[in-house]
Amino acid sequence: MRYVTFALPDSLRKPRLGAMRDDLVIDLLTARTWAQGALSLPAEPIPPTMMELLHLGAAAQDYLRELMNSLDGTDPLEAKGASREAVGHRVTDVVLYPPLPRPTSLRDFYAFEAHVKAGAAIRGREVPQEWYEIPVFYYSNPNAIYGPGESIPYPSYSQALDYELEVACVIGTRGRNIPAKQAEQYIFGYTIFNDWSARDEQRKEMAVGLGPAKGKDFASSFGPAIVTPDELAGSATDRPGVFDLAMTARVNGDERSRGNWKDIHYSFGEMIARASADVTLMPGDVIGSGTVGTGSLLELTSGEGPWLQDGDSVELEIEQLGILHNQVGARAT
Repeated sequence: MRYVTFALPDSLRKPRLGAMRDDLVIDLLTARTWAQGALSLPAEPIPPTMMELLHLGAAAQDYLRELMNSLDGTDPLEAKGASREAVGHRVTDVVLYPPLPRPTSLRDFYAFEAHVKAGAAIRGREVPQEWYEIPVFYYSNPNAIYGPGESIPYPSYSQALDYELEVACVIGTRGRNIPAKQAEQYIFGYTIFNDWSARDEQRKEMAVGLGPAKGKDFASSFGPAIVTPDELAGSATDRPGVFDLAMTARVNGDERSRGNWKDIHYSFGEMIARASADVTLMPGDVIGSGTVGTGSLLELTSGEGPWLQDGDSVELEIEQLGILHNQVGARAT
């Protein structure tokens, strides 16, 4: 499944739970009423939001898979639900929100060795031995989440805005002290993550020995969808939560970054084991991978810039997860 949170372009723009099929967004609640009438599919409850779906668990998710399968051989643009609304909409005709608009928490790890080495070299240092001993993370702001197509305000206190090309997983099952080899059972799905960074502010914070904080917490963007692990099975490696999928970034249409998820040093299994050590992870918690090698202007320019400017277009693409596009907006005031 490829879950999205979307709205019709009307005056209300009320968020709805949907699923992607090719270039269509399926309105799952409307699809249920269609399937009840056309196929006598049982009327199981459908949650109105992504967070409620996470808390309902496997039974609700299995029902939604059955519902999507029931559309085989049907044109979702022509099929109508009980309200006479169409079951499907072209993705260009809807508004996509962040697939999980309000995560319960946001931990971002530092798991790609190439990025860690590049950052250390810029600072004239070696990679700390401790990095090879434990996966480390920081907390970011779950209340500053942006979705596909949204404008990212340029923070007023920065002159050095950067993108970071990452993948994130969404926790779907409550767990504590989760073994790395069992961690995939707790992952609801994966999405593209842009961990926007104010490099000048981050540099000051890190010099003090604390952070990042204001260098990061003004914006994170996710999307376009949350893709369940079964969709990626053909690209799986022998490490839990690691897939052989290319990752690229483009600025104003020009490719700037290229890497691969499989090059990650710490798997999502290892990250989840670390995050859940003596702590309970909850449905809706988000865990980021950290930046793939070459996945930021910091690396590409040895920390000197040039940085992103007002109006720049940034596209992050991960095979099978889609394309996350945002534009840099005007400086915040």
